[in-house]
Amino acid sequence: MIDPDAPLAAERLRLALDLFDSGVAIMRQKLRRELPEADEAEIEKRLGAWLQERPGAEHGDSVGRPISWPPPRR
Repeated sequence: MIDPDAPLAAERLRLALDLFDSGVAIMRQKLRRELPEADEAEIEKRLGAWLQERPGAEHGDSVGRPISWPPPRR
């Protein structure tokens, strides 16, 4: 049996991935503007650091306090 919501879910995933790719491209352009002397390797290094750091969402995107994962067993 095919899930009737599968096409909608697939389209939403494609959209989310496209938005991610667009965000990366925008940040790459921003870095090139801010660092015109930087070579492509430096831009990619800084882009990778930006993706790892997640400025403004260092502890995730949801409300609440950060916890260690996996949570300790009781």
